Amino acid sequence: MRAQTITRKSRGRRRIALVTVALSMLLAMALPLTGYIAHDAGLAWAQSDDAEKEAVNPRAEYWRAVRQGTAGYSAVSGAEAGVLIQNGGENWRNARNGPLKFFGGSLLIAVLIAILVKHLVTGKDMIESPAGRKMTRWSGFDRALHWYVGITFIILAITGLSLLFGRALLIPLLGKEGFSAWAQLAKPVHDYLSLPFIVGFALLLLLWIPRNFLRSYDFAWLKSLGGLIGKDHPQAGFMNGGEKVFFWILFFGGVALMVSGFYLLFPNLGWERETMQLSHIVHSASGLFLIAVSLGHIYLGSIGVEGVLEGMVSGEVDEGFAKQHHNLWYDEVKGNAAAPVQRETAPGESSAATT
Repeated sequence: MRAQTITRKSRGRRRIALVTVALSMLLAMALPLTGYIAHDAGLAWAQSDDAEKEAVNPRAEYWRAVRQGTAGYSAVSGAEAGVLIQNGGENWRNARNGPLKFFGGSLLIAVLIAILVKHLVTGKDMIESPAGRKMTRWSGFDRALHWYVGITFIILAITGLSLLFGRALLIPLLGKEGFSAWAQLAKPVHDYLSLPFIVGFALLLLLWIPRNFLRSYDFAWLKSLGGLIGKDHPQAGFMNGGEKVFFWILFFGGVALMVSGFYLLFPNLGWERETMQLSHIVHSASGLFLIAVSLGHIYLGSIGVEGVLEGMVSGEVDEGFAKQHHNLWYDEVKGNAAAPVQRETAPGESSAATT
């Protein structure tokens, strides 16, 4: 009996020992897991604590700072060399490809439609009583300067419009390769022709200022739209009210066009990118507006009004044209008593009539 009791006790000790060893091993394996449990619990607490706050991604914060133009370090010298991304570029692209192209293109189409409607409704404005006698209106220098500025402006307009609207209009017609070849030609032509154009344009504006000051009778001309409203032809001097308004549009629009173009033509002078982007918008907008009003000028000066083109080609106009469209200037040249006191012919301009 005693031997059996001893055997049972020894078996019990062995069981206890085995259980103890097993528990120890399990605890040794489980204790490290408590770190993960604590970490997950802490993370869950942190996430719940920040639930009311906006989650912040460190990478997003970094690129947000980059897009805001925060300067870093760069070994490249130059203005804004340390700025990796300037967010104004995206704003410029959206403005150029959005409102600028839409409203600018719409304006050109509207002007062309208005010209077509006017021509279909009223036709060409003919000389009512041709006299058969000519009188000098434009000097040779005036005509040469006008055609020089006009031809260079048309070339600049064509190349500029093709660069602005080329992706939408020319690629479907020419293909990508054809448009690329054209753009490689149009860009340098537009750049290199701009300086000769500026010289001639600035000279024309300065020399023609004395002819284009508005007088009281010019407002009556504008009110009647040059005779479209009413029966009688409104009075006009050497330049009528419409031509004077066109001149001042050219003057102020041309200043914006030339100044903005200067910034774009010489980017290496240290301008900031924001200045270049603003200059491009101003240059494109002023160019589109000047092209639109020039379309009306080209129409009226070519097929819209009889006698205008003849005067700018030969320098002389029919006396009937002068009486009909520029009666005050005609009276002034002829020395009639009804001539206005304020002269509108340029200093040194010939006032002699030829027969």
